[in-house]
Amino acid sequence: MLGVLVFIRHALCNNDFGAGVMQEWDRRLPLVAANQTTEGHPMKRYMHGIAAFAVLLGLVGLVLPEAAAQPPGGRGRMWRSFEEFDVNGDGRISRDEFEGPDAFFDRVDADGDGYITREEFEAAREAMRERRGEGRRLERPAESDRGERQERRPPAAAAGGFFQSVPQAKDASEQQILDVLAEMDQLGRRMQSVPMNDGRFLRVLAEAVNAQHVVEIGTSHGYSAIWFCLALRRTGGKLTTFEINPERAELAQGNFERAGVADIVTLVLGDAHEEVANLEGTIDILFLDADKQGYVAYLNSLLPQVRPGGLIVAHNITPGLADPRYLEAITQNPELESLLVDLGADGIGLTLKKR
Repeated sequence: MLGVLVFIRHALCNNDFGAGVMQEWDRRLPLVAANQTTEGHPMKRYMHGIAAFAVLLGLVGLVLPEAAAQPPGGRGRMWRSFEEFDVNGDGRISRDEFEGPDAFFDRVDADGDGYITREEFEAAREAMRERRGEGRRLERPAESDRGERQERRPPAAAAGGFFQSVPQAKDASEQQILDVLAEMDQLGRRMQSVPMNDGRFLRVLAEAVNAQHVVEIGTSHGYSAIWFCLALRRTGGKLTTFEINPERAELAQGNFERAGVADIVTLVLGDAHEEVANLEGTIDILFLDADKQGYVAYLNSLLPQVRPGGLIVAHNITPGLADPRYLEAITQNPELESLLVDLGADGIGLTLKKR
């Protein structure tokens, strides 16, 4: 009897559910050992019942966490993409957007802030692949580890916590632009546009450096361009933006007109790799948000035109998306100073051309 109890005790050790039962067993096990040779002893009969009940609890404790560790749709279903979950296109997945068990959401939400970022999503997907290949469980970090990770996380990425900020219009014309941006934001990632906070960051940069000429590679439907225009209308600057897709270019032009900024935007339709050769003048900010493998070519072509003290801003600088050649180009050049800005979504490479 003692051997059976010890075996079940070890089985319970392997799952969180059995922790409470274990404490009670540690107290009662010596009593069983002292009475195991007394046939028909009441304590022994009592512990027989406890053992049977513990086996049932142990099985439940082993099965339930395993079920909770499955991705939405069950074991046999492949993971969907991050964009399919991120319905509102804000660069993170809320509990309401997540179509799966709460227990699994908590496991993927590594820093416990109530949202799943792209980095957390990809890390969990990779861990699940390893688990399927090696039989390992995806474990939720211990509370102490979660606390340390959350403290290390950049404050901007935890904006939903202690720091909350929304765009506020200074005047009627700015409100008109913000209203158009709000409508465009509904399309979100379906148009491959930047998240709202990234757009706000671009506006801050342009106004802070008093930009006179911003060049954007990758217009899409004009979302990031209009954020730049919020600054340029104050600095008296202009925007030149390049788009290869005719349908998107037409949509962007319509959005520029609705926002009342078409007069400060030059939209160039065509392959930017070829069209930038015709670009003239000094560049205050170069914004890259097109084909990631083309970032190095754009940098090499346009860096001579970026003024000393000017900025090169590259979107989607994250593991798996960023081109290692571009990372080397901006971090190994002594004429440049580069930082990674994490606003909790896609990652922004911010590079200064030194004076």
